[in-house]
Order: sequence, then structure tokens, then C-alpha cells
Amino acid sequence: MHQTPAQLPQLPKVAAFFDLDKTVVAKNSAFAVGREFINNGLISPVAALQLTLAQATYMIAGHTNEQMDSTRDQLTKMVTGWEVATVREIAEQTLKTVISPSIYTEAQELIRFHQNLGHDVIIISASVTELVAPIARELGVHHVVASELATKDGVYTGEVLFYAKGPAKAAEIRRLAEEFGYDLDRSFAYSDSATDIPMLEQVGNAVAVNPDRALRRHATIHGWEITTFKNPQPLFNIPTSREVGIGASAVAGAAALAAGGFWLFKNYRFKPTEQ
Repeated sequence: MHQTPAQLPQLPKVAAFFDLDKTVVAKNSAFAVGREFINNGLISPVAALQLTLAQATYMIAGHTNEQMDSTRDQLTKMVTGWEVATVREIAEQTLKTVISPSIYTEAQELIRFHQNLGHDVIIISASVTELVAPIARELGVHHVVASELATKDGVYTGEVLFYAKGPAKAAEIRRLAEEFGYDLDRSFAYSDSATDIPMLEQVGNAVAVNPDRALRRHATIHGWEITTFKNPQPLFNIPTSREVGIGASAVAGAAALAAGGFWLFKNYRFKPTEQ
């Protein structure tokens, strides 16, 4: 008997989960906007120096679980009282001049590849939603799982509501699979860091992108694909010389919003980025 399209069995959906920092973007997204936080008086020069050292360590060797937790605790205190609107404004300002030139061409192409196959693409990052959402929007990705801080009267209270790291990412992937019917055995996950091994273990197609030493070793043992992204490509027009100067100096102010990946998902919900 011939079956109409409506009668044909529907295959479970496939998702592609992308870590952000050093996987899609060639740097830590929050560290990258640090200079603008200094310019707006949010970070003192002393704190900026401390965070610059943390950024240097991150870019060379990545962060261990302990380093991420330590940075989170340090910076949770720092951000208390920051205005959410100011952070969002700075994130938008630095998107084109600082973040966009650091987005890997290979990541952009891979995201489009998954979208063309009808896969749901999800950015799952330990950075704060206010920083992740604009990047995801410009990449054409409409779903974000990120970390957030609690807010009250338009300012950050310093309370950690959800820390999107390690097992928390894995738990969120399982929840999304149940809610949206993803077949995790057919789904994909991409990350650079051993801290994301719990996330990568949730899917049938785990890919180590520019992996740190521990992730490379784990991927090799378990037969995961290992790939290298090395061609950042701006999503926007080339910035002016003044803008380039801003971008180049951003490393001096490693951002307090990263907390080494400490951001919190305000209501622990899977939600689309704003259009």
C-alpha cells in the first residue's frame, strides 16, 4: 500500500551542539570584550591585569575544571552591581569589531551544513547569555544554552543561577533531547576542551575541535573525530583602523563576565535568541 508523506514514519530529529569559545570563536568571547569593560569603568586596572594573566593561560592551555571554578568564584564578586543594559550594549558594540573577526570560517560552514540537512543547531556555552546571544544571532543560530547571573532591578546580584559547565551541559542536552525528540545517537557535538567531555559523551558523533591535550588524548582513545579550525573570518565588513586598535587592546582587559565560563542560565530554560 502506498503511503502519503503524512503517513510515512518520521525519523527522530538530529541536533548539532556547538561549544563557543575556541570552537566557533578563536578566543574566549568574554575575555575578548574586556577592554570595553575597562573603558566603561567596570573593571579596575589591577583586576584587568589579573584577568589578563588568566586569559593568557586560557588561550595557551585552556582551563581545567578547578581553574574554571576558581575564576568563577573570583569574578562572581566582581560583577555584583553591574547594569545588565550596559553589558548588553557593550556586547553589541564589540561584536563586529572584536568577536566577528575571530569566528572560524570552518565553524560557519559547518553550522550551515547542519542547517541545510535540517538539523537543529544549538550553541551551548559557559559564557553569559548576554554575550552568547548576539554571536549566535549573527551566525543564524536561533537556539542558545548559556550561563547566567541573577538580576534584580536591572543589575547583577552576583548570585549564580546556572553554571553551564561539564555535567551541567550534559544534563541540559539530555533534557533537550527529551523535550524536542532528538536522537542523540545520530546527533553531533563539537568542543575544544576536556571540561566538555561529559557533553561530547551524550552524542553518537563527538568531534574534538582544536582540542586541548586532555581532550585529544580522550578522543584518540575513544575513536572520536579530531579536527582543526584555523581560519577566522569576519561576518562583517573589515573594521576601521580605530576599531582594529580597540580589538587589539581587548586582551588587556580579560572580561569579568566569563568567569572562566561561569555564566548562568537565568531560568534554566532552552530559549531562542532574540531576533
